[in-house]
Amino acid sequence: MNDRYDTGNGGYGADPYEIVGYDEYGRPVYQQVTAQQAQHTQQAGYDPYAQQQGYGYDPYATGQQPPVPSYDSGQQPAYDPYAAQNPYDPYGTGTQQVPGHDPYGQAATSGQQPRVAGQTAHIPHQPGPAPGPREPGERPAEPRDGGERDHRTGQFAFVEDPDGDSEDVIDWLNFTENRTERREEARRRARSRLVALVVVLALVAVGGVGYLWYAGKLPGLSSAAAGPGAATPVGAQKRDVIVVHLHNTDKGGTSTALLVDNTTTKQGSTVLLPNNLALSDDSGATTTLAKSVDGDGSSGTRDQLGTVLGTNIQATWRLDTPYLQNLVDLVGNIDIDTNADVPDPTAKKAGAEPLVHKGSQQTLSGKMAVAYATYRAPGENENAQLERFGQVMQGTLRKLSSDPSAAITTVQTLAQILDPPLTDKDLGTFLAKLSDLAKSGDYKTALLPVQTDGTLSAKTSDSVVKDILGGTAKSPDAGSAVRVSVQNATGVKDDTEKARVVLLNGGFTFLEGGSATGTQAVSKVLYSGASAQRNATEVAKTLGLPSSSVAKGTVSSGADVSVVLGLDYKPSAS
Repeated sequence: MNDRYDTGNGGYGADPYEIVGYDEYGRPVYQQVTAQQAQHTQQAGYDPYAQQQGYGYDPYATGQQPPVPSYDSGQQPAYDPYAAQNPYDPYGTGTQQVPGHDPYGQAATSGQQPRVAGQTAHIPHQPGPAPGPREPGERPAEPRDGGERDHRTGQFAFVEDPDGDSEDVIDWLNFTENRTERREEARRRARSRLVALVVVLALVAVGGVGYLWYAGKLPGLSSAAAGPGAATPVGAQKRDVIVVHLHNTDKGGTSTALLVDNTTTKQGSTVLLPNNLALSDDSGATTTLAKSVDGDGSSGTRDQLGTVLGTNIQATWRLDTPYLQNLVDLVGNIDIDTNADVPDPTAKKAGAEPLVHKGSQQTLSGKMAVAYATYRAPGENENAQLERFGQVMQGTLRKLSSDPSAAITTVQTLAQILDPPLTDKDLGTFLAKLSDLAKSGDYKTALLPVQTDGTLSAKTSDSVVKDILGGTAKSPDAGSAVRVSVQNATGVKDDTEKARVVLLNGGFTFLEGGSATGTQAVSKVLYSGASAQRNATEVAKTLGLPSSSVAKGTVSSGADVSVVLGLDYKPSAS
């Protein structure tokens, strides 16, 4: 056997190294063996599997422990090129890298080596004295300290201690980083809010400009470049028009209005037509609206109105007062602002409680609505009553259903006979559209201004005929109407107005003659020439005066016939 310990080279020349452990890959770790240690190992009988560094544990119970190299002698373990820088320690003994390891193949010098910050300092293992031989069956000694193995200070490697202020520095860095992040997040939120605000303002501005463009109110924008409603010329706008005649079945007389639905501008209107509006009949003779309604029928009156106003009227709706009463009751009463106390027409004594009280938002039943629509107070002109009729019509439209099916059902429930070509379906659908406009506030009522002779002025043509109806006024020649001057000698001031209404409705031109200084028992109708006798007779008949009141005499300047109302004049009979 060779003088040196053979570590397993199979007799090819033993090396002065011995196995001191295994790395993390299971490869043996060697260290240099002195001659004395090799001799001791040969004498003791070396067991290569019992070399566990620092444990004092002999798995084969040989009672032998490998010698520990002495670092005082200056000997260094041999370099193992296969050993890792930190060899694997499966038992947690703290065995560290062999001190003599030099990754560049240079031998480590003896003595204390300089440490490098951040690297593990390698401390050689200092095992305790080898335990003595064990008795058969004796278990190895248990580690002390509650299962922890007995380690010495020299068995551990220590990382270079950080400075005492390192934790404070880390905390300060974390605080600074967090504060910076919070500031950045606040800046991002502020930028996001600013961008959102700018977007909202831009949308509002675009919407406002768009609305002004649509409404044609944008400064410097011509009507041709305005919105859809304004871009369409007034005359080219589409309108649906129906004329409605209210017939007072109790007192007589009629009230006429045009119901207009401008489908282009989405605007509804009621145009009130005074009874003295001058029209031309089929023969070309001059007549009035009231006289045309009574004598020419619905079809003739509709055509005559279309000619004078320059608009197309699709149909005529004859609405007798009993049907108006039923209509208001069907829609559930109406709320309007009344401008007069209306007495109950069925009251048998004077001073009775008014049927309709003057005030704001008065609720009217069907009976009350008819009384208010047909009421004309003493001394009032006919237009005052006409305006009340317009209030009732607009209030009824507001309460009518906007649903065409429901509106058609309401019309059918009235069970009235409509003049062709108007049908229940057409009328119900038309009224439903007007109801929708009235509820949304896109509805107005306008009185057609008519001059004393019944003709239309240029101002009237612009404000109502052109703007609302889209037409052009074409009044008949005023000279063709008979001009009647009326002087009141009855002592009752209201008789003059009543006579005026009757004459205008009869197609005559009314001229105010004032009031006489006293009363006169018998009325007189005077004419100046033989050609005017026929006209004087027609005037007497219209006023309800006997033919004996017609006589040749002095006629007021500018008139064809002069009338003096006496005590025998009975307005109710006219």
